Amino acid sequence: MREIDRTRTPRAAADQESRSTRRATAHTASTRFADATDARPADAMDAPPLTILFHHRIASRDGQAVHMEALIQALREQGHRVVVAGPEATAQSAFGGEVASVARLKRLLPQSVYELLELGYSLWAVPRLVRAYRRERPDAVYERYNLFMLAGLWLRRFTGTPLLLEVNAPIFHERSVYGGLALKRLARWCEGIVWRGADRVLPVTDALAQHVRSAGVPDERILVIPNGSDTAWLASPPAGDPVRQRLGLDSRVVLGFTGFVRSWNRLDRVLTLIAEHGERLNLHLLLIGDGPARPELEAQAEQCGIRHRFTVTGVVAPELLASRVAAFDIALIPGVTPYASPLKLFEYMALARPIIAPDSANIREVLEHDANALLASPEDDPAFAAAILRLAGDPALRARLGAAARETIVRRGLTWADNAERVAGVVRALADGGPDRP
Repeated sequence: MREIDRTRTPRAAADQESRSTRRATAHTASTRFADATDARPADAMDAPPLTILFHHRIASRDGQAVHMEALIQALREQGHRVVVAGPEATAQSAFGGEVASVARLKRLLPQSVYELLELGYSLWAVPRLVRAYRRERPDAVYERYNLFMLAGLWLRRFTGTPLLLEVNAPIFHERSVYGGLALKRLARWCEGIVWRGADRVLPVTDALAQHVRSAGVPDERILVIPNGSDTAWLASPPAGDPVRQRLGLDSRVVLGFTGFVRSWNRLDRVLTLIAEHGERLNLHLLLIGDGPARPELEAQAEQCGIRHRFTVTGVVAPELLASRVAAFDIALIPGVTPYASPLKLFEYMALARPIIAPDSANIREVLEHDANALLASPEDDPAFAAAILRLAGDPALRARLGAAARETIVRRGLTWADNAERVAGVVRALADGGPDRP
């Protein structure tokens, strides 16, 4: 486990556009949804900086690491001291990779034994968290939730330090359905006791908050904070032309997707559409990323005779991603789990890319059909295809939807800097004796 402190950096000037134009945005769900001013005291700018102990068990450098590192950086840029406690090997691995020892254990051990080791991680982590607490005396512990991880809860019970629990997925449900889970009763118990024991649970969507609520967490201790975007992308958006030229895509209508592509992302639908309409509309699919579905997609493109209209870049370093997304004419989110807050969604919006996404409850928390995106039923392949064909043939509509998406980021404060202020506001409210602590 590493325990790191970095020098505080001044607030980035790029944050100012987002903060100066925000307006509060109502949400229809009963759970509180963090808007541009939620959990932020009026005198927050004059409040002393906080010390936050940030705990995680991430074993791969991927989207979840991007989320974690972006929030930590934003907190530090606002003057707060953030001490990180997590697997040291994660910080040392290349982007897109995972800790080799963890991957090997997953492959070799029986599922139940591996899950007991996950639980045992907490026994190993707690002494280090206690030492970090004694050294730093943090104002709060911020933990990225993972299954079988009890260390943050134990520290909260030992010390009384407020625990903020960021929840990105209902992992018990997710692993039961998709990944296999041997010790289901133990896993369910661990998830429930951690969720109920946190001072504040911070799910990334209201759809996910429904899972948290069903575990017995009252609404008063739930605050939805969605993923965010980089304020630098708003302040200085890159041009996409250099990437288009380098990839030979100058004249094509580029349909783009970023991330770790899996079968449920349904990019096969896009290739089927290109096989039928690609020559007429000069369509091209650009995949910025990699993933287990890549071989199947490449084979499909070959079989359909459109391999020349499908480009895969492989994993791209986070600092290069904006210039690649800027090369998209249309940004795609063909499929998504019903509780996710897709990181790519906010990246697309910040760069004013016109978006086609599923018409699902979690996506509608941010996007509105024909206002800042086009939405289509996840199960309706013809509707999804029609949305692509509509945008491909209408540059004016692409420009309008892209500009509206970017304006939504600014108006609702959907940046990492805004999220850092929300987190700091929650910590200060709890320190001042906020209500409804467990």
